[in-house]
Amino acid sequence: MAAPHTLPDPAPPGAVDPGTRPGTPPRRRTGRLPAPGRVLGHTVLAVAAAALLLPFFWMVSSSLKTDNAVFSVPVSWFPDSPRWANYVEIWRVSDLLGWLGNTVFLSVVVTALQLLTGSFAAYGFAKTRFPGRNLLFVLYIGTIAVPWQAYMIPQFILMSEVGLTNTPWAIVALQAFGAFGVFLMRQYYATIPDELCEAARVDGLSEYGIYFRIMLPLSVPALAGLALLTFVTTWNDYLGPLIYLRDPDLWTIQLGLKSFVSQYNAEHALIMTGSVLSVLPVAVVFLLGQRYFVEGIATSGVKG
Repeated sequence: MAAPHTLPDPAPPGAVDPGTRPGTPPRRRTGRLPAPGRVLGHTVLAVAAAALLLPFFWMVSSSLKTDNAVFSVPVSWFPDSPRWANYVEIWRVSDLLGWLGNTVFLSVVVTALQLLTGSFAAYGFAKTRFPGRNLLFVLYIGTIAVPWQAYMIPQFILMSEVGLTNTPWAIVALQAFGAFGVFLMRQYYATIPDELCEAARVDGLSEYGIYFRIMLPLSVPALAGLALLTFVTTWNDYLGPLIYLRDPDLWTIQLGLKSFVSQYNAEHALIMTGSVLSVLPVAVVFLLGQRYFVEGIATSGVKG
């Protein structure tokens, strides 16, 4: 009579796999791609990076040329004789220092107010309970889908009625309260456990105290990401200052560069020189806050 079939006994802890040679550490599965895949991925990223940096390289190269050589055919990627005098002449023939000062003022003020209003409103939507909270949040975030051109004229009429046109405070009032900042911060606050807020309330801490002493210190990455996005957007804004800032003393760098284009001529070399100088502050800000920016954007989408 055949013996009943029995399952093999489980291997004791620490037993070595028969297919593994003695003294060989067990293989660990990693998420890394094989060597050909990594090479292909790095090649694609290198090509994409070169394509993105190519216009910037051409801008820097053109800033060292004469006006006639900027759009020469065929394209000359390197100037025959670099004209460094362009970086001296632009300060002499224009109010570049004033344009940069106005742009820095608007960018810093708008960014600071955006961080304050966006994070505070996001705390209300994420960590407090009140009737109609979710509906109000959806309606508020829905304004992102409305293009600015749709309400640009009524907004200008409103600013004219309150006397803010031709002042920098019109730009501040328009951009200091944005739905995107509230959405970004609210998504990040959702990743913070509600138990922290409940414990703080039990200890007698007010909502303002929870916001300033708990939520803000924990949301530095998200604040850095929002600050960078707001600063770059305000710095590069052209249409808003074009509509509201008519006095040349109030022009930003974007409006100032337009002054090099006349009805019959355009000083292309100086335009490229001013463009390089206008990009440098943004590049420095991005390099300084790159780590916080990536972390804040990545963690803001973890939990809805």
